[in-house]
Amino acid sequence: MKDNVLLDKSFAFAIRVVKAYKYLVEEKKEFVISKQFLRSGTSIGANVEESVGGQSKADFIAKLSIAYKEARETKYWIRLLRATDYFDETQANSLLADLEEILKIIGKIQITTKANS
Repeated sequence: MKDNVLLDKSFAFAIRVVKAYKYLVEEKKEFVISKQFLRSGTSIGANVEESVGGQSKADFIAKLSIAYKEARETKYWIRLLRATDYFDETQANSLLADLEEILKIIGKIQITTKANS
């Protein structure tokens, strides 16, 4: 990964997740689902960061796979928070758009890396 677009986007997304978590806890008084959302949403970038330092191509792919799974889980929590009126449509759609971009990038990197193995 010569370009750090994924690192930058996943870090920026983690910042959004932390801020959204604070909003959910302070404004909406939601403490359970928001904690799950916080954990999975910040884990994406952490696993992307770990993948960059992977000891092998297999390690790199494994960490990216975890980041992808965490992103999918985060998508679930955002949809649930929207469906239960903790996020409005605009908040949810904005987070989901960023998340979809991250999922597409991770997916492309996985395909390219596996093809070049």
